[in-house]
Amino acid sequence: MTIKIGVTGWGDHASIYPDQTRPDEKLSVYASHFPVVEVDTAFYAIQPRTHYEKWLNQTPNNFTFVIKAFQQLTGHDRQTRTVQEARDLVKAYEESIQPVVEAGKVQSLLFQFPPWFDVRKEHIQKLRLIREWLEPYPLALEFRNQTWFHKKYRRQTLDFMKDYEWIHTICDEPQAGEGSVPLVEATTHPTQSLVRFHGRNIHGWNKNGRKDWRKVRFLYRYNEEELREWAERVKRLKKETKEVTLLFNNNSGGDAADNAKQLQEMLNIEYTDLNPRQMDLFQF
Repeated sequence: MTIKIGVTGWGDHASIYPDQTRPDEKLSVYASHFPVVEVDTAFYAIQPRTHYEKWLNQTPNNFTFVIKAFQQLTGHDRQTRTVQEARDLVKAYEESIQPVVEAGKVQSLLFQFPPWFDVRKEHIQKLRLIREWLEPYPLALEFRNQTWFHKKYRRQTLDFMKDYEWIHTICDEPQAGEGSVPLVEATTHPTQSLVRFHGRNIHGWNKNGRKDWRKVRFLYRYNEEELREWAERVKRLKKETKEVTLLFNNNSGGDAADNAKQLQEMLNIEYTDLNPRQMDLFQF
């Protein structure tokens, strides 16, 4: 049984980096603290293979990556594509991640769909096609539209994910209307589960005309009681799957790494196969 705790991205977690850490050193330092990371830059653009090769060289042998799907694959750009155009896009994305695949360091490929991706036939068919096109890989599925978990569809949604071996991404996030999903503590994949912590900033979750929306959306620090509740959930999840991956995304205020460390301590987890930690001369 493996529990991996990490955060989303590695650029903005000041609490784990010594002063004067250069941007190109951050992943190596990050990998001295955590065994997994989410590659969120893959959402904004299909990354060159050379980037993945560089990141592999900066991480230890057992380190793994949750790689987000490119936003055009999940429809965030709101563009209509033919099946062939979508297939070509999947091929380009698949080709880009091959260094990580060949190194055996893919934890999962995360498909996070936009708030307007609701439960309907054409969207279900899109999920079937993606699963077919990326058949060899562990795929994680995260919804941002609560219709998938309405009482009428919840059981069918989970059964669908189980039938197609999608990893159900369990989300801890504000309950702020149709563009957020409830916390559904359920596993659907034979070997993996994934939890993503988005914080509980209900007032900042939706845009509501604010220009600084993206800066405050994930502004939240989990308190000890909330993390202890999650420690109990993790203990239940680990009875159902071989691997549980937990990623903190509540980093608008720099809280993700600290909360990840707190949960790690609560679960009495000590990672021994990380990068060597740089010693601080003033720590004894």
